[in-house]
Amino acid sequence: MTRLRNELVLERWKDGKEASSHTGALCTNGRDLFSYNLRIGYRSRSGACVLGDFTSPGGNFQSMTTSCHVGKARHIADHIMHPTVFKNSEFKKDED
Repeated sequence: MTRLRNELVLERWKDGKEASSHTGALCTNGRDLFSYNLRIGYRSRSGACVLGDFTSPGGNFQSMTTSCHVGKARHIADHIMHPTVFKNSEFKKDED
């Protein structure tokens, strides 16, 4: 897999395609979006992109890099959820 800039990884997530950043810290399998090994985003079959707000203001700070990834993904996401709601959401179970 070709290593891409973070912005291009996010565009590929929005399009439902696999991608990984040049460092591998931000990646997607086309459905889930990961910052390191933490799932921060989910793309539904309908194409809606849901993002967990894993930042300090969002209530679940993980790292500066993850906060940066979330900040960039905000512009692409259709919905942003509180991290606890995101982690416990039923949306993924409906598609497995």
